[in-house]
Amino acid sequence: MLYQFISKAKLPTAHGEFEIHVFENAEGQEHLMLTVGLPTNDDSIIPIVRIHSECLTGDAFSSLKCDCGPQLNAAMRAVQAHGCGAILYLRQEGRGIGLTNKIRAYALQDQGHDTLEANLLLGLPADARTYEMCKEMLDSVGVTKIALMTNNPNKIKELSEYGIDIIERIPLVVGVNKHNQGYLDTKSVKMGHLIDKQWTPTS
Repeated sequence: MLYQFISKAKLPTAHGEFEIHVFENAEGQEHLMLTVGLPTNDDSIIPIVRIHSECLTGDAFSSLKCDCGPQLNAAMRAVQAHGCGAILYLRQEGRGIGLTNKIRAYALQDQGHDTLEANLLLGLPADARTYEMCKEMLDSVGVTKIALMTNNPNKIKELSEYGIDIIERIPLVVGVNKHNQGYLDTKSVKMGHLIDKQWTPTS
């Protein structure tokens, strides 16, 4: 077992009450999961799941350089509205390159490079995230079939390879603004994310 369940507790939020679960591996790396209505004994209900990688600047500081904060909040609202689902909050800051390197990449973006170019100029991968922990986290609440909130086809591919049955993909295009237009274009054009080209910046 790569990750083991450590503890859980109730977590009231602005979007409703969740249960928060913490998982840890032998090296002390931690990941979190927020759940509503799980486990469920009704096989006809497909949980909505969001795999969300930590983004301190977007999630905590409401940065407009990305869409991470709005995605997290939209996912929390969607899971609550559905009444059954989970948000796996993976501690993989900056697509897995870490906070310091993410800010270094931001500095290169300030000079005109896109997000992909910035990572490569720093000698870092475009995306260093992994998803092997997701199967164990979902197994802990009896989830094998999900409706996945994502625009990233790589998540669909990797989760499927780990044995998670993805019944439906739910697009998640929110938080669009003039500051992250280039970021979203890079995701779509260079990284293959499934982002509707018809979006219009909100500010």
